[in-house]
Amino acid sequence: MSILIEELKKEHTEIVAALNDVKKLGILSKEGQDKLMSVQTSLLAHLEMEDDQLYPRLRKEAENNKDLKNTLDLFEMDMENVSTIVHEFFDKYSEGFSGEELQEDFEKLLAALSKRISNEEASLYEEYEYMNE
Repeated sequence: MSILIEELKKEHTEIVAALNDVKKLGILSKEGQDKLMSVQTSLLAHLEMEDDQLYPRLRKEAENNKDLKNTLDLFEMDMENVSTIVHEFFDKYSEGFSGEELQEDFEKLLAALSKRISNEEASLYEEYEYMNE
């Protein structure tokens, strides 16, 4: 396994575990909110690493690989949507976690991230590994 994919998978595991901890603690609790704030930096750094190191290499390969291009095209909208959800969530609650929509917004964030992680690991990471053999 490449160093990049190994690191991204490790970060996925850590992010999902932390978000599940937030869910268990409750997003409305001080502990849950503190835990979520500790995840924010690593989550945003992780998304940036994928955007800088993973996706450009996949897009370059897709120039000569129609199947990969089709796969990336399918993921493109979802990836943008997930990044938007993450940034909007943290922007909305940058001044503090409160409001009637907090629980719903957190569930939306968790669902979007879980789906993205699953899809990336099942398709894109395998494709990246195949390219590096």
